[in-house]
Amino acid sequence: MTSGRRAFGLAAMAVTLASALPAQQEAVGRDSTRRADTTRARELAPLVVTGRHDDLIGLARTASEGRVGAADLRLRPLLREGELLETVPGMIVTQHSGDGKANQYFVRGFNLDHGTDFATWVDGIPLNMPSHAHGQGYTDLNFLIPELVEHLEYRLGVAHASLGDFGSAGSAEFHLARRLARPFATASVGAWGFRRLAGGGSVRAGAGDLLAAAEVKTYDGPWVVAQRLRKLSGVARYTWRRGPSEFSLVGMAYHNRWNASDQIPLRAVTAGRLDRFGQVDPTDGGRTERYSVSANWRRSGPAAVLEADLYVVRSALDLFSNFAYFLDDTTGGDQFSQRERRTVLGGALQRTGTVTAAGATHVVAAGLQVRGDLLRPVGLYRTAARASVGTVREDRVTEWGGGAWAEVTSRWRPWFRSVAGARADLYRFDVRSNIPVNSGRRTAGLVSPKGTLAFTPARTLELYLSGGLGFHSNDARGTTIRVDPATGAPADPVNPLVRSRGAELGLRAAPTPGWRATVVLWALGLDSELLFVGDAGITEPSAASRRRGITLSGSWRPLPSLALDADVSFARARFLGVEPGADRIPGAMERVIAAGATWSRPAGGAFGALRLRHFGSYPLTEDNAVRATPTTLVNAEAGWFLRSGLRLQVSVLNLLDSRASDIQYYYVSRLPGEPADGIADVHFHPVEPRQLRAGIAWGP
Repeated sequence: MTSGRRAFGLAAMAVTLASALPAQQEAVGRDSTRRADTTRARELAPLVVTGRHDDLIGLARTASEGRVGAADLRLRPLLREGELLETVPGMIVTQHSGDGKANQYFVRGFNLDHGTDFATWVDGIPLNMPSHAHGQGYTDLNFLIPELVEHLEYRLGVAHASLGDFGSAGSAEFHLARRLARPFATASVGAWGFRRLAGGGSVRAGAGDLLAAAEVKTYDGPWVVAQRLRKLSGVARYTWRRGPSEFSLVGMAYHNRWNASDQIPLRAVTAGRLDRFGQVDPTDGGRTERYSVSANWRRSGPAAVLEADLYVVRSALDLFSNFAYFLDDTTGGDQFSQRERRTVLGGALQRTGTVTAAGATHVVAAGLQVRGDLLRPVGLYRTAARASVGTVREDRVTEWGGGAWAEVTSRWRPWFRSVAGARADLYRFDVRSNIPVNSGRRTAGLVSPKGTLAFTPARTLELYLSGGLGFHSNDARGTTIRVDPATGAPADPVNPLVRSRGAELGLRAAPTPGWRATVVLWALGLDSELLFVGDAGITEPSAASRRRGITLSGSWRPLPSLALDADVSFARARFLGVEPGADRIPGAMERVIAAGATWSRPAGGAFGALRLRHFGSYPLTEDNAVRATPTTLVNAEAGWFLRSGLRLQVSVLNLLDSRASDIQYYYVSRLPGEPADGIADVHFHPVEPRQLRAGIAWGP
């Protein structure tokens, strides 16, 4: 309790900072894309992102990309920070363990685990962690302070040349504020020990603007064993201009610890042996921290726009889990620990210019991206009550990856434009294992062409045909493995890079100023769903796969104060080349529906939001014999803007008190007294029951 009060005091100090000018996103204006240009670069016209569906006709490269502004993000009742990603059409964000662990993500028929096949950035820093202790592409969003997110950009599919590793299903980037119009402060309380205090502001410092913000959050949750989440996060940013150049330096720090509420066997709850919010192993949990320093430079010159990013990230994770309970060790239990200490070094350079040739205007963009991950160490250990009892494997991994890409957007006619691009990637893996035979080096590379044809028969309608090749990297340890570290049996190494192929047919419409809609038919294939299984310390190859589906997304503002939006996504996911009746991909969601209504007036007064989130039944086994039950949640928020700038608000999460599940699995586990070879069963993590959270806020 004392440490919690100290953390709240640190966050409160951020509220004393003064205000500065707000930042704006910059993007190419529609008019500039529809008339001939000279070779002189121009300052890009500002596009202020406010809500969910801005009019991107004539701007977007595909029908499956978009921007979500702060006005929409601020009015969403959130249980967890990662749910900001649910503004991406068809995306579901859940949790199967404590709230300090990375979320589970689902989109386009993928169970993305903790981030594989969906690339995520924050202000130019990649968040996916390759060769991670717990899972390939591990993406932890818990360090975000939601009030600082200025807008979110998303791109589904593989048609963007700047998108490389982990981008087969798509990508998203969080853009944080560079300046704040005025300070902000938020204080919230709720059920089961929920306490949150956040604040920040900007001041003029020398030739630029200094922004600082902090957040502290505590939460026990409804669990029989209190979660005791203790989160502390902070951001400091200095931004200044010199002539045509803008510079920004950002430092971020994050620390968290928690007790885990892992999935539990359905049979134990049905028999009354375990409470729905109980835990089999009460010592599961973890602690994590993340520190980063990044720099950004952007220059609008007479011939081109140049942009560069550099970053250094230091992160650490100690995670304690027990999914099988007493299956392998009938007395001490099957708890294991995954541990890593990581340093990430990287950067990117991009040049964008406009030329006129062959009677058309061409926007030419090219870039370089490089990243190195140094893990000292990354390991898997057997534990009991968080005390180490043995080492399964421990490695020192160095992984370097880089890509060069180019993309040309050409407007051939007022009604027709094309985007042609390609990227080349090269990776090198170096593994030094405590099991010498599993050490080694691997190098791999590939080239990925991409493209789009866009037709604009009217100012209110645009059609797209998009496609290309993509990939995701595999865990470095899987590329050099020769012996299973748990059993000593021979193991085959996997390909370092796994190819994906995707195509889309899309439509974007803006029939009226307040109505936006997109329809996308998509297909995506993977050569193999190879994935390093961090829980076991081995790589398990699977068959090739194919997914296809349709996503419909729309928003409508019938009144200036009322906004309605809805997304519907259907997906079909199958393994290829397997026996008939065994082609289902476990965890691949087949139906996602999201809808919401928000009421907010610029003049102040009452505001509110009501949101529905539904995902249907999906297979838990390859033969489709066991399926997950569907989940439907309704969240609500209401409040009042006061003239003084204060905002009073109340959130009701899980308004209908649904007894559904956040996630479900089907596998073998063993409880005390059960047969030695265990019992195959559904294991689930329940959604949290209805809860009330109230808060007071001032500022943006």
